Amino acid sequence: MIDIKNLCFSYTKSSDYILNNINIEIKDGTYTSIIGENGCGKSTLVKLILKLLSPSSGTIETNSKRISYVPQVMENFNFGFPITVFEILNCHMKTLHLRNSSIISNSLRSVGMSDFKNSLIGDLSGGQRQKIFIARALIGNPDTIIMDEPSTGIDTKSQNDIYTTLKHLNRNNKVTIISVEHNLKAAYSCSTHILKLDSGNGVLLKTSDFLHSNLEVIQND
Repeated sequence: MIDIKNLCFSYTKSSDYILNNINIEIKDGTYTSIIGENGCGKSTLVKLILKLLSPSSGTIETNSKRISYVPQVMENFNFGFPITVFEILNCHMKTLHLRNSSIISNSLRSVGMSDFKNSLIGDLSGGQRQKIFIARALIGNPDTIIMDEPSTGIDTKSQNDIYTTLKHLNRNNKVTIISVEHNLKAAYSCSTHILKLDSGNGVLLKTSDFLHSNLEVIQND
């Protein structure tokens, strides 16, 4: 569970808060999509949860044993030198002080990328690279995975594959998913909850309740 109480944040010392008095509770095993206009604080909230930033005031408490983070797909990742999928995952495994040789194979199998173990990361498509970074995030058996716009710059088929994988991890493996989203269709179809940020405020609702209360807006979108 991630319990956020009276959270305020500003990048300056003024009271011009990007996030203003946020009070939400993200329960274990849920899939929460964070939506809102550009600049509303979605990525800032993620950085606060990851402790990359500190609140101006308020608290964020979590009982997660391990939180993994998957950034937006990086189009030019390591194009400057050859590195394989295995080498990327193996390096990450070593940083976690893990040695079981089956870990990499299991993580690749979980995202349907077993056949690409020895491929150069620079030769993969954007969607394939994103799956590899999800596989990397799975190393160490995290109970929470945080995504930053997982479908940005990715073709439709790869988007569908990625969201199918995330939904499976959430529903079958009980991994808590938190995803900053611009893909509203995916947010509505995959998430158990929607967190909408607007003017510094945040409202967390079950997806069914959110759709019901915002039906007219969604239909006119």
